[in-house]
Amino acid sequence: MAFMEKPAAGKVLLDDTAPLTAVIEASQSLHSHTEYIIRVQRGISMENSWQIIRRYSDFDLLNNSLQISALSLPLPPKKLIGNMDREFIAERQKGLQNYLNAITSNHILSNCELVKKFLDPNNYSVNYTEIALQHVSMFFRSEPKWEVVEPLKDIGWRIRKKYFLMKIKNQPKERLALSWADLGPDKYLSDKDLQCAVKLLSSCSHPYIYKVTFAMANESSALVIRPFSEKGTLKDLIYKAKPKDPFLKKYCNPKKIQGLELQQIKTFGRQILEVLKFLHEKGFPYGHLHASNVMMDGDTCRLLDLENSLLGLPSFYRSYFTQFRKINTLESVDVHCFGHLLYEMTYGRPPDSVPVDSFPPAPSTSVVTVLESILSPEAMKNSMPTVSRLLQMPLFSDVLLTNSEKTQFKIPTKLKEALKIAKECIEKRLVEEQKQIHQHRRLTRAQSHYGSEEEKKKRKILARKKSKRSSFESGEEQTMKYSNSNNSAGSGASSPLTSPSSPVPPCTAAGASTIPSPPPPPAAPPPPPNLDVAMQPDLRPVNSTSRGALLSSIQNFQKGGLKKTETCDYSAPRIS
Repeated sequence: MAFMEKPAAGKVLLDDTAPLTAVIEASQSLHSHTEYIIRVQRGISMENSWQIIRRYSDFDLLNNSLQISALSLPLPPKKLIGNMDREFIAERQKGLQNYLNAITSNHILSNCELVKKFLDPNNYSVNYTEIALQHVSMFFRSEPKWEVVEPLKDIGWRIRKKYFLMKIKNQPKERLALSWADLGPDKYLSDKDLQCAVKLLSSCSHPYIYKVTFAMANESSALVIRPFSEKGTLKDLIYKAKPKDPFLKKYCNPKKIQGLELQQIKTFGRQILEVLKFLHEKGFPYGHLHASNVMMDGDTCRLLDLENSLLGLPSFYRSYFTQFRKINTLESVDVHCFGHLLYEMTYGRPPDSVPVDSFPPAPSTSVVTVLESILSPEAMKNSMPTVSRLLQMPLFSDVLLTNSEKTQFKIPTKLKEALKIAKECIEKRLVEEQKQIHQHRRLTRAQSHYGSEEEKKKRKILARKKSKRSSFESGEEQTMKYSNSNNSAGSGASSPLTSPSSPVPPCTAAGASTIPSPPPPPAAPPPPPNLDVAMQPDLRPVNSTSRGALLSSIQNFQKGGLKKTETCDYSAPRIS
C-alpha cells in the first residue's frame, strides 16, 4: 500500500467550489462600444486574481444562457442611442456590478459552468462533455456489452462530472446511469489504492446505499454505473422536478415551495443518519451529503456517490463549512450537511444564509430543536453533535425501520489504513483553509474598524491631546533645565540673568563682582551716574521658557548668600 504525498497525474488541483468575486475596476470607450475591465479573485488571496475584459454584449449573452434558471437577474437594459455618454457609462457600470454580485452570491449559479467560463476562461475553456465521451468510448472498447443511449446534459452541478443514459445490449429495456468524473484536489490515495477502493463499491450492500453496478478508475478519472431511477432524487421529490432536466432549471427557482410531511421528514432523516453512522463506523470517508445525492426508491432513501471522497472531489457545501473552524472533521461535515438537508426537507428550500438566527414555523418543535443543534450560531461556535446524538433526539428516536436487508462492506486492512491517511489529509487541507479564512476575516474587520469615520475622529482627538501633552512636558523640561543650571552656579547662590546687550560694570576689588539691582520700570528717568550698578532692561520679547526661567531665578534668590563688597567712589571732584 502506497500513500501519495505529491499530486498524482491527472489530479485537478483547482477547487471548483472556491468562490469567485468580481469587481469592475474601470471602463474604456472604443469606437462604437464600451469595454469593462473586471478584477476576478478566487478565494481570499489577492495574489489569486486576474483581469478580464467584457463588453455589455458578453453580459447579455451570459444572461440569456442563465434564463433557464427562471431567476430574475438585475442586468441593466439595452440602450441604442446615447450609450457612449460618460454619465450613462458610469450608471451602467454600477448596474453591471450589481449583476455580478447577484450571480456570484447565488450558491447554484456561482458553481455553474456558464458563470465559471465567463469569469475564468483560462481554467474553464475545455469542453468536459467531449473529454468524458472520449473516456467512455475507451471504456466500451474493453466492455462491449454496454451502449450509450443519450447524454444526460447538465443534470448535475459539477463541472467536471458528466452523465450518460446507458443500456445493456442483451437487456435493452433496462436503463442505467453512467457518471464520469475527473480526480479532484483532495485525491490522496495512490492509483493502486484508488482502483481497489472504487472496485470495492460494487460489493457494498446496505439498505440505505444505492447499488453500484460497475465501477472503475485510472490515473486521471473514474467511471461508475448505477441503475437509473425515473423517480429521481430526494431533491427532485422536494422540488417536484423531472430527473432528466438540467440542474439550473430544476432547483434555482421552483414554482412552488413546499416542505415534506412530518412523517417523511422523520423517516427519511432516520434512514440517512443510519447510513452515515454505518460509514463512520467502517472508517469510510464521505462528506458529500445533499438532497441530490439521496436517491428515492419508494419510501426509502439510498445514498449516492460514495466514490466522490475517494476521487478527492470537493463538497457541494464546502463554501459554507469552511467558514466555521469547529467543523473540522469529515464526520462533523456530514452532520453539518445533514442540517442543510433537514432544513430543505422541512421548508422546501435551502437556508438563505448560515448560521440561521431564527427558524420559521415547522411541522413540529422537535424539528426546530434538531436544526438549532446544527445550524444555529451557538452550534457553529461550539461543535456539531454526533450522528449517534442525533439518532437519540425525539424527532428520530421513535422511528421504526422495517427494512431487513443485510449489510456488507468488507474493506481490506491495508486499504482501510490508506483511507484513514487520506481522510486525515482531507481534514488537514480543510483546517488550513479555515485558518486562512479566519485570519482574513479578522484582518478585514480590523481594517474596516480602523477606516471607519468614528475611529478617524477618535484618532484625531487623541492626536490633539498627545500634541498638547508633549508641548506642556517640553516646556516643563526646559524650565527645570534652566532652574537647575541657575541653582548650581557659583557657590550655591542664584546668578542673575544678564542680557547680552547689557553693560558689565568694572570690578573695583580683586575677586569682587558687582551685583545689579532689579531693573527700573520703563517710564522712570535714567539713573544718576553715581548708582552702584547701571543696568538697562532687555526690551526684546521673551518667550515663555525664558520668562519661566527668570521667575524661577527670582524666587530662588537668597540675600544671605551675597558677598560683601567695597565701593570706591570716584564721583567727587579732584583738585590737582
